[in-house]
Amino acid sequence: MTPAKHQYTVLKQICQYIPAYLVSKLSRFYGIDKQSRTFSCWSHIVSMLHVQIAHSLSLNDVADTLRNHSGALIPIRRATPPSRNGLSHANRVRDPRMAETLFWEVLSHIQAQHPNFGRGHKYSGLPRRFKRAIYAVDSTTIQLVANCIDWAKHRRRKAAAKCHMQLNLQTFLPQFAIVKEASTHDSTEAYQLCQNLKSGEIAVFDKAYVDFKHLADLDRRELFWVTRAKDNMKYRFVKQNTEPKGDIQYDALIELEMPKSYEAYPKQLRLVKAYVEVNGEKKLMKFITNNTQWAPSSICGLYKCRWGIEVFFKQIKQTLQLSDFLGHSQEAILWQVWTAMLAYILIRYIGFLGKWKGTFSRLFTLLRGVLFSRLDVFSVMAACGTARGSPRMVASPQQAYLPGFNM
Repeated sequence: MTPAKHQYTVLKQICQYIPAYLVSKLSRFYGIDKQSRTFSCWSHIVSMLHVQIAHSLSLNDVADTLRNHSGALIPIRRATPPSRNGLSHANRVRDPRMAETLFWEVLSHIQAQHPNFGRGHKYSGLPRRFKRAIYAVDSTTIQLVANCIDWAKHRRRKAAAKCHMQLNLQTFLPQFAIVKEASTHDSTEAYQLCQNLKSGEIAVFDKAYVDFKHLADLDRRELFWVTRAKDNMKYRFVKQNTEPKGDIQYDALIELEMPKSYEAYPKQLRLVKAYVEVNGEKKLMKFITNNTQWAPSSICGLYKCRWGIEVFFKQIKQTLQLSDFLGHSQEAILWQVWTAMLAYILIRYIGFLGKWKGTFSRLFTLLRGVLFSRLDVFSVMAACGTARGSPRMVASPQQAYLPGFNM
């Protein structure tokens, strides 16, 4: 099957899902329109999307490629190719909060048009018996160059940024994110990451986000949460909650022993100790939660589904351009991270409209190969799927003819 022709390039078809009014509106709000002369804010967005989808390795790579395809940029709302210094200067001086706001605005615009967007792409390990919204909270470290980046010093000879994420496991779409230097502890971002959650919803996070004041706040807001217990947590048993069974070692209600911890969380907690299969091996883990009604196996299953956010981080870091950065300033790093998230949403949306059944990485490489081709993107997806149809039926068995042999 040959893909159908289209009057515009694939890059144009991707960029058209960004509302036309949005970039100019945000550029005026953040004062970027006054900073841009020959290199407009829209051209900046298109250039950074090209960085992500084409995996551009340097400023020269971006500038040379887009200059060679300048004719294909004009139909993309009159975008212009950047110079090397022009793109570097834009990433360094323009407010990256615009890229962050643009990402959330585009996501909300898509979800308003298609409320079912992402519903068929939920994490495969999600427990089916839960009908409530389940959110995973975690962070990923983005390695940077230590001798060039002073604002993100992480260790003595390392520099890194962190992306703290709240991921909806039913849609596999981010709901809240913070990108900042990696020097602060994860628990300091816990309040902000869970601020938008509503009563009855479920939050699952790693023990790095355990802060008993924050857990008490979630309990007061009638949110359910599941996390691992820290190894040094001091507690005393109050009573047994359910009888041990199978891989469940014990299920009990506990109270915190340390005065400071008890003052922060004076209520009883539920502690479940169980063997959980990780990479084919069973490991003994302790979980704490504020829900006393779920089965112990359900609590273990909820925490196991937290691995979905690790899959999400692996997905975007292995496909999008989040390993080689075009600048060393904090603004340049944030521009690249937020445009990577924008590219992820746009590609996911195209896959949703085209009813793509393959993986995100397969769709990403498919679009990258035809980025400046004038082909219909949905026709390309239909032509490059997996093998289709059943094998051809043969009426009679075929035999090989070998000269000199009588069959």
